[in-house]
Amino acid sequence: MTDIAIDERPPRAGASGFLLSNRLRLFLGAAAALLTGLSLYAVTRWLFGFIGPDPHNFAVAFHIATVVPAIPLGAYVLLAPKGGLRHRLLGRFWLGLMTATAISTIFIRSFSGGFSPIHVFTVMTFIAIPGAIMSARSGNIDKHRKHMIGFYIGALILAGITAFTPGRTMWHWAFG
Repeated sequence: MTDIAIDERPPRAGASGFLLSNRLRLFLGAAAALLTGLSLYAVTRWLFGFIGPDPHNFAVAFHIATVVPAIPLGAYVLLAPKGGLRHRLLGRFWLGLMTATAISTIFIRSFSGGFSPIHVFTVMTFIAIPGAIMSARSGNIDKHRKHMIGFYIGALILAGITAFTPGRTMWHWAFG
């Protein structure tokens, strides 16, 4: 039998969401809802054949399967109370989704066969994940907070907005 060593500490007093301002909380929630809804709409159109065939179906499908749940889950982890078992488990699961998402992007290439500028978010992910883990483990919660907010905004919100710009696959799936 394998034991999972998890600290059962209760959430810290006042740990209600990284002390995010109401504006930032509203922005994160609205952006997560918009990107999740738009992504689900685009994927539904693709699944039901409303768009033509895609040359890299498996890589894109795997990427979508990991990034779509990462959007609302990441928002929840950022907005919910911190420090407890739920936060740590969901945070680890979210980082796993983000790692799988980043790995899948290596197999998604532009139509010319190379990487496109959006792949900078892949590099950002591979840098941000270890930084976030190390800062949390060392007890530097302020640094961890900054890592996670910047990572979520950059790797999901900015990358998501970029994915829906004209000419990109997600634009085609949603509006083509």
